[in-house]
Amino acid sequence: MSADVAIVGGGLAGLTLALQLRKAVNDIDIVVLERHPHPLPMATPKVGESTVEIGSHYLANGVAQRNHLNDEQLPKFGLRLFFGDAPEDFAQSDELGSSRLLSVPTYQIDRGLLENQLAQTAKDQGIQFFDGVRVNALTVNGRNHTVKFIDYVDAHELQTRWLIDAAGRGSVLKANLGLARQNDHNCNAVWFRVAGKICVDDWSGSASWRARCVELTGKRWLSTNHLMGPGYWVWIIPLASGVTSVGIVADPELHPLDSMRRFDLALEWLDRHQPRCADAVRGLDLLDFRILRNYSHDCQQVFSDERWALSGESGVFLDPFYSPGTDFIAISNTFITDLIARELQGEDIRSRSRSYQQIYMSLFNSTLLLYQNQYPGFGDSQLMMIKTVWDYAYYWGVLSLLFFNDLLTDLNYMSATAVHLVKVQRCNKKMQGLFRHRAADALRSPPRGIFVDQYEIPCLRDFNAALVEPLSDIRMNSRIEGNVAILSNLSDCLENLLVNGTKGAPDSRESELLGDFRQRLAA
Repeated sequence: MSADVAIVGGGLAGLTLALQLRKAVNDIDIVVLERHPHPLPMATPKVGESTVEIGSHYLANGVAQRNHLNDEQLPKFGLRLFFGDAPEDFAQSDELGSSRLLSVPTYQIDRGLLENQLAQTAKDQGIQFFDGVRVNALTVNGRNHTVKFIDYVDAHELQTRWLIDAAGRGSVLKANLGLARQNDHNCNAVWFRVAGKICVDDWSGSASWRARCVELTGKRWLSTNHLMGPGYWVWIIPLASGVTSVGIVADPELHPLDSMRRFDLALEWLDRHQPRCADAVRGLDLLDFRILRNYSHDCQQVFSDERWALSGESGVFLDPFYSPGTDFIAISNTFITDLIARELQGEDIRSRSRSYQQIYMSLFNSTLLLYQNQYPGFGDSQLMMIKTVWDYAYYWGVLSLLFFNDLLTDLNYMSATAVHLVKVQRCNKKMQGLFRHRAADALRSPPRGIFVDQYEIPCLRDFNAALVEPLSDIRMNSRIEGNVAILSNLSDCLENLLVNGTKGAPDSRESELLGDFRQRLAA
């Protein structure tokens, strides 16, 4: 057998890459090798059930799955965080979320449904998809790669011009080339699925609390709900199949993995820290249980001019908080697609592959700062509400804007705007240092029942809305420069709130950027 591109791994990263390649180069010969038999069952237990803006945009537009997302998956009502000592009535908790949907749609993803759809689409487009196969040998020699694999009956050998590893944590190429690298972020996760719906809207009878959600009244359950505490967070994610995904993600210094490594232990842990969630889980049938120890990982190289690359979790993985996994699949696949298309046209990609490697790892390392040594502060509602404003503004104002406007592969543009990007990265590094310093105190905020509405924070609403606004080249240049200036001012305002507290009245600059954020924090 032979192919232009062989993709080891037919999950989310591999299948979306195959479809993106087919869209970019119509006559390309692609083979996808997937170890799981298809079709996958509903609620397949995989990391990555919640999307944010870059990942959603990529799935909807980059690989043309908008109809599937709108018709078969659940809309996501944003990120929602609850703080406090797990009160019986959740109206007493401090809450951060949105009262209305923002401009860019996002989704809760049933991975079985989505990957079955992607696989069928790939086969319909002439992509060779082999499921239930095991790759047992790779030969990577720079220009003629060989993949040996076994299917249900026979052994096969595949010669390929390009070799892509999208096999997730079981990455064969990373092991083959000795590319694995640890990073300074050590946290663990356990997660499980239960049959049925966990409706956080039922966790209070307060009419005013229910009325906070203006656009989707009574549908907080569509959010990625986070139950926050010092050193941990618990996710509750609904899936279109009627199943609910629940996860506990924790810093092992504060919450050792042994305290939750089995379902019975995880339930006992929830009884101690989030009893309302424990009661909801206890009333439903358990479907599966998974453990992921020290989940964050790095990689020495993900793109090579010797015609190989790694995508998604096979290369790097950050953290499930903020759901960046599909984002980094989208970004890596976009770089890989561009490299392959250019190389097949005869272009020398040596310089470009090095540039993409540098950009990708710069984005990874800058985003990693959002998580490193931050978990002890997750129970500090004032810290986390300030931090999430910054983190989302930084994400929407720069990286999302570049991706939505197809600029990450425009090296002339990236070079011209580098001075602004370096400036905002330094600003992010400063802010994450402030958050990390405060997080070290591992404060637990007593609940006051306050609500910080992301929709009512002008800079967040405007940054999100700008993602769907078409921009000319001239306006794009001024938009990035303007956004970096806004983020610089925003960092000053948030630093003042973090260091000096909420007493006093906001100045005009703070009011323009943050609206009534100070008043809501102080309520």
